[in-house]
Amino acid sequence: MNWGVVIPLLLFLIIVYIVGITANKKVKASNNFVQEYFLGGRELGGFILAMTMVATYGSASSFIGGPGIAYQTGLGWVLLSVIQVVTGYFVLTTLGKKFAIVARKMKAVTLVDFLKNRYESPIVVILASVSIMIFLFASLAAQWVGGARLIESLVGISYSVALTIFTISVLIYVAIGGFRAVVVTDSVQGIVMLIGTIVLLVGTVIAGGGVENIMQELVKENPGLVSPFGADGSLTPLYVSSFWILIGVGVVGLPQIAVRAMSYRDSKAMHQAMIIGTIVVGAIMMGMHLIGVFARAVMPGIEVGDKVMPLLTMEVLPAWLAGIVLAAPMAAIMSTVDSILLLVSSALVKDLYLNYMNPDANERQVKRWSFTTTTTIGILVFLLSIKPPDLLIWFNLFSFGGLEAVFIWPIVLGLYWSKGNKHGAVSSMIVGMMSYIFIHLFMPNPFGMHTVVLPVLLSLVTYVFISILTASRSSQATTSSI
Repeated sequence: MNWGVVIPLLLFLIIVYIVGITANKKVKASNNFVQEYFLGGRELGGFILAMTMVATYGSASSFIGGPGIAYQTGLGWVLLSVIQVVTGYFVLTTLGKKFAIVARKMKAVTLVDFLKNRYESPIVVILASVSIMIFLFASLAAQWVGGARLIESLVGISYSVALTIFTISVLIYVAIGGFRAVVVTDSVQGIVMLIGTIVLLVGTVIAGGGVENIMQELVKENPGLVSPFGADGSLTPLYVSSFWILIGVGVVGLPQIAVRAMSYRDSKAMHQAMIIGTIVVGAIMMGMHLIGVFARAVMPGIEVGDKVMPLLTMEVLPAWLAGIVLAAPMAAIMSTVDSILLLVSSALVKDLYLNYMNPDANERQVKRWSFTTTTTIGILVFLLSIKPPDLLIWFNLFSFGGLEAVFIWPIVLGLYWSKGNKHGAVSSMIVGMMSYIFIHLFMPNPFGMHTVVLPVLLSLVTYVFISILTASRSSQATTSSI
């Protein structure tokens, strides 16, 4: 066991435990358990809001998969990835004040709460809850496996032991502390992610003999590595532009991101989060993907892209510093896992149990169900992750796109277009989900665009057309009856 790496990771986990215990005291003292447990009492300041959005958005793909693809593709993938810089700014400007104000008036605690009050349709609620559970449960399991694999490879213990450590670490602070534990821990994780990125970037540049020398080595190997079109010329302008739908505009439709737009304290906090979040996302996304490209000159010949970041870190940094830096991908995975875990739990407890199974449940029953559900989901994912089927990886690749195709227009047009109705929302959600799955399976990247583009456009057309059509019929029926 490499103790130089293990000790910093253990310290990181201890901090996570302390945050969970501290947040639990706040949950116990709250007069409104549901709002406190699932939304942190709507008290997030600007810094915490920015960091929780950054940490939730950053995942294993940002710190492991992304640098691995950049290693193989070159600077073209860095250009594609930095589109994410404006993601937090775009989410808060699109949803921002209006979403928070409307959610407070509705007393909405979850995204599904908002959809329920806006469309007054149980079908919308059930579709939304089922979409969240199906897509995010699969994504959750894939992230769980990623966290265990990272611990296994870095610490030198068996996969089953690593999976157990990861499961216990996440469940302790999420099941006990709820949303407040998640967002405060996300702040710690966001800082770790930022520091880890900067340290590793500097170490990589030094190991490569400077940026100029690294660039010369890349050009010598393949001029395409420094081209905006990628090493093999596959990154066309149309594909790169359309990719922003998935990682830019469409992020508004991700439930785990959208819910944060209703959790901040005031307008000042939102404005601060826009600035801080943009700077931090820019530094992390550009830094990590540049590291992936630079690694090609420092450590050529790595065949498995997912191993680039861990191998590079162990190569260019001393063990103790590598342990601190490698807490960054662990932070990214854990911050994504905790947000999704709480979101799936809220879909079951808040959106289905309280709405349709037991609307008169007292606070004690809600607490018991919330803790039990969160823990049960974690255990189920643990059992599924022991020998994960290949299907999980497939689901993880398209889960975000599926959620965006389902949720983006019921959220955005539900806020800004008064003529949108439940018929348009239900039709849009069904068309978005089914078209995304069909295109992903049978005609991925149609016309050279990313797969998510057509489903998002189809769901928009469906929402508008069905809303107008059903509104016209309703008005005609009213006129006839008069």
